[in-house]
Amino acid sequence: QVQLAESGGGLVQAGGSLRLSCAGSGLIFGAFVMAWFRQAPGKEREFVASITESGGRTLYADSVKGRFTISRDNAKNTAYLQMNNLQPEDTDIYYCAAGTNIQYGPFLYWGQGTQVTVSS
Repeated sequence: QVQLAESGGGLVQAGGSLRLSCAGSGLIFGAFVMAWFRQAPGKEREFVASITESGGRTLYADSVKGRFTISRDNAKNTAYLQMNNLQPEDTDIYYCAAGTNIQYGPFLYWGQGTQVTVSS
């Protein structure tokens, strides 16, 4: 059974930082593109960042470029999202996903999400 488990969310003041982790199990982690998405209640899910299987290429949404960094450690079956200079508009539930294409997916497996709240 494939599981993706996010952690690292929380409450932070504007300008602060958080690092999210996504631990995978039940899949060949290094064979999948990993991505982060975010979604607020009543809003559409939004792409945040993705990284290729080897970590050699990354993509970012324009809204997070220069502030967020996606990375992965295949030996630990874990993907990360380092978030710096957080702003209130970054408040969302953040989900990690495993897929087949860095830009188009599809993303086959999803975690349960971790809440990030940024206060002004």
